Amino acid sequence: MAGRSTRAPEMEPDAPVSTQVSYAKVEAAARATGLIVMGAQHPRMSKAKQLNGGTLILLGTAAAFWDTFETSPEWTDGLRHPIDRWSTRVVQGLAQDFTATAYFPFGGPPYTPFIDWALKSGRTFTSPVGALVHDTVGMLISFRGALHFEQEFDIPQPSGVSPCTDCPAPCATACPVEALNAQSFYDVDNCHAYLNTPAGQTCLTEGCATRLACPVSAGAGRSQAQTAHHMRAFHPS
Repeated sequence: MAGRSTRAPEMEPDAPVSTQVSYAKVEAAARATGLIVMGAQHPRMSKAKQLNGGTLILLGTAAAFWDTFETSPEWTDGLRHPIDRWSTRVVQGLAQDFTATAYFPFGGPPYTPFIDWALKSGRTFTSPVGALVHDTVGMLISFRGALHFEQEFDIPQPSGVSPCTDCPAPCATACPVEALNAQSFYDVDNCHAYLNTPAGQTCLTEGCATRLACPVSAGAGRSQAQTAHHMRAFHPS
């Protein structure tokens, strides 16, 4: 199977986690690690790429993540890619607890089709500027992994309605240099060039103006420290 995945070993008979998996149990376990469920689907119905059946749950960050992450060994050891390494450890741990398969949006090529999975979850959509937008965290999306279960269990039914439907699209005009816009979508070179200017330092420390302009992005509860970290990873000095 293309993409990075990790199959958790079979549980021992006296394992503490119940073999009766449910959405509520997975959601609670994810929240305890600092992650949230950002979407769920039955690949048999959604036709998710690379998967044929079972249940797929997408995991990402929200307000509780950064405080948890800042105390982790991955953040304090000073090595590269701390969030990816943290995600690998935490999501693999969840996969082991629930006897699931862990997938990650990093580690390729080849890459796992997270964009396809996100769009087919009914909770992530394409924004007017082409970037993804989520129904609770807006354009501040950070998928950290996914769990695929062989069994098909009940999941909440998403609304399937994009938050952009009745939005005046402030994202379309928020970029100071129109690197993200409704016509040509993302001009990466123009974005990097602007970030190299004194004016662009605001985007580096406070976050992408376009993504922050999305009204739903407030739901991410993202700290400025987390935003600055992501921007430094995108635009290293």
